Amino acid sequence: MKYDIERDDLLHAVKNDSIESLYLLSDQLREFLIHKVSKTGGHLASNLGIVELTVALHRVYNSPADKIVFDVGHQAYVHKILTGRAAEFDTLRQYKGLSGFPKSRESAHDSYETGHSSTSLSAALGMATARDLKGEDYDVVAVIGDGAMTGGLVYEALNNLGASKTDMTIILNDNEMSISHNIGGLTTHLTKLRSSDNYMKAKKQIKSALGNVPVVGKQLTEGIAVTKDKIKHSVIGNDGVLFEDLGVKYLGPVDGYNIQELCEEMEAAKRLGGPVLIHVITKKGKGYEWSEKYPRKFHGIAPFDKESGKILSSSSDKSYSACFGDALTEIAGSNKSVVAIAAAMGTATGLGPFYENYPDRYFDVGIAEEHAVVFAAGLAKSGVTPVVAIYSSFLQRAFDQIIEDVCLQNLHVVFAINRAGLVGADGETHHGQFDISYLSMIPNLTILAPADGQQLAQMLEYAVNKLDGPVAIRYPRGSAAGSHNTLPDFTGDNINLSEGSDVTFLAVGAMLDETLKASEILREMNYSVGVTNVGVIKPSCDYVPDSRLVVTVEDNALRGGFGQHYAATAGAGNSVLTIGIPDSYIEHGTVSQLRVECGIDADSIVKGVVEALERKA
Repeated sequence: MKYDIERDDLLHAVKNDSIESLYLLSDQLREFLIHKVSKTGGHLASNLGIVELTVALHRVYNSPADKIVFDVGHQAYVHKILTGRAAEFDTLRQYKGLSGFPKSRESAHDSYETGHSSTSLSAALGMATARDLKGEDYDVVAVIGDGAMTGGLVYEALNNLGASKTDMTIILNDNEMSISHNIGGLTTHLTKLRSSDNYMKAKKQIKSALGNVPVVGKQLTEGIAVTKDKIKHSVIGNDGVLFEDLGVKYLGPVDGYNIQELCEEMEAAKRLGGPVLIHVITKKGKGYEWSEKYPRKFHGIAPFDKESGKILSSSSDKSYSACFGDALTEIAGSNKSVVAIAAAMGTATGLGPFYENYPDRYFDVGIAEEHAVVFAAGLAKSGVTPVVAIYSSFLQRAFDQIIEDVCLQNLHVVFAINRAGLVGADGETHHGQFDISYLSMIPNLTILAPADGQQLAQMLEYAVNKLDGPVAIRYPRGSAAGSHNTLPDFTGDNINLSEGSDVTFLAVGAMLDETLKASEILREMNYSVGVTNVGVIKPSCDYVPDSRLVVTVEDNALRGGFGQHYAATAGAGNSVLTIGIPDSYIEHGTVSQLRVECGIDADSIVKGVVEALERKA
């Protein structure tokens, strides 16, 4: 049977067609994903791994009445295809196109918007509790990967969920383990037995009857409970005991590519009631040679050639991440106190070379940013120099720990904040547009922002070897080459590149290139323009140029950003124009497109400056 993925009513097909037909549909969904993502880029391996699982979800549950919450959300591509968005997949992650994450504005089937890890259980529990409070009747399902299970928020939710006894199903998508020995007849039999109505009724009746037996009833009930726990531990093994002990019934493991078994387990979970976890075994990148072989590479990939698996175009320039990793590895060679900490993003943050050279000094704590920061505080308190490499938008999750555990004690922890500013195709949940705002208010913290890779390396050496206190270095995604001339060496101060009587730009970090382009346009318009490279955001810039107008330019939110701080301190009483990201969430697109939208590209900067000078005149 051949499905027309872009035109057929796939939800109807999933509900009504035979299981055998759904395997054919799954194969076609994989072909469709590979074809489309090879052109747009995106999260391929995680989606290929859960095609059958997503098909089974939509066969058993009735979205959008039933609520399906995807943790992180980058694995929701198949869900989007099945719920009527296949025809839009040419626009995936493109400017004004389909998002790579669940978005309620796109479809009622996207019941909850996600983008960061480990939130699904808490959100789903909230939705299930609201259902019960309102007397409504629908199912709530959270789909979470084994990687997201390393986040502490998951265990806070599990603790609450087990105590609440709320009806809710968790699908644990485990793509790291092989299918263990307890898949088979015995496990299937026990699942059916435990979930049958007769079993559940019998269990309650026996417990009630024994409890009424005079004198020994209570002891009999307690003895059976102990025996049941021993049987549970021996049958389920270590896989499910944690969940069972938290009050969450455990089903599985189940083969993630057996649609019939997946549907049976989901139906069993619905009959059981209360909180239930179904442990599903999948393989990341399933069904495509290159993503199976290189699942990490194909987790999030740029457009690629389907036949060879090679990325179609990539910059030969060294990235900021690579510059950081190489520089830290070199620094660690002479400074034995340096260690590196990652939160499940070691390769992405450039720490591969460090790990290869110093594996005993490299710590990946999983998706646990709060723990990473407090762990670093403990290391620093004991005389070690930790460098914590985390994306800007993920570091937000550890805001309290940065304040209370690191900066309050004035500990020498260096934060390497990757993907600051606008990151592009991942959109609202991943832009690093708030770090200057949320870090600038914290006492004791030095904040640096390099304009290129060379300055990043110099700032890292300065932060590690010359400062004694908390330091944050924020830098963007992508090429670290820069189009500007080589900057003077960084020695701890901002660098005045030129002076002008009409306008002086204070360009923060990587916004230097856009600012230099704007300055050249303004000079062609006969304005006298100066430019200062602001590499030191905090301590606050105290430079007050002798110009008619001072213009701050940053790739951070205007509210609480560098410009507002400068205008309220050194720039107070002077004419200051602040340029940055507006007070809104920015959708996905290329960085250049988004800079135009935000008004922080060269042409927009020029327009704003000319209007300000004309008003001043």
